[in-house]
Amino acid sequence: MHVELLAITPNAESLIEEAGRACYQSGSNAGPGSEKEFIRRIIRSGHHSVLEHGTATLRITGGSRSFTHQIVRHRLCAFSQASQRYINEKTFAYVTPPSIAENQETLELFEAFIAEARKTYTRLQDLGIKNEDARFVLPNAVQSEIVVSANFREWRHIFCVRCDIHAQWEIRAIALEMLRIMRREAPTVFEDFVIHEETQTARTPFPS
Repeated sequence: MHVELLAITPNAESLIEEAGRACYQSGSNAGPGSEKEFIRRIIRSGHHSVLEHGTATLRITGGSRSFTHQIVRHRLCAFSQASQRYINEKTFAYVTPPSIAENQETLELFEAFIAEARKTYTRLQDLGIKNEDARFVLPNAVQSEIVVSANFREWRHIFCVRCDIHAQWEIRAIALEMLRIMRREAPTVFEDFVIHEETQTARTPFPS
């Protein structure tokens, strides 16, 4: 799994302050570094709509189709995903859940299924079936690529939901990697998220 930042609003935190101060007509209070405390105040107060002026686009590769089925439920994002209708998945890579990998019997069963799925997919193609129909035999384990764009408020919501201990392991791992990127690129907006490395989770006292 790999997460890559493709684009982010330039000077996003300064822009958020400038837009937010329009609400209070307090532009005269802005100064060098003032965006940090301004953003902290609006997050504490719940005025999160101001955060929507910042956006970021991330590319995720190596996640499973099971992961992408989950992330696309966040309807305020824009998504572009590798299409199994147009690409040839004959040599598809796949994700093995740790709970399956740690047991020899379940791992052998899983890998036998993957091999059979690949064999059936290829055989259907050989018989003249187009990719768009041959893909019906492909498992959710198949790796995919997806590009996701969202505003900062929505990213905060995603991290609140997907970095939680109750989130499924794969999307939680990917969400944590996305959060690490956003904490680096827009530190004040995401600094309240505390990452717990021992449990691979993150929480904030100020959910979106």
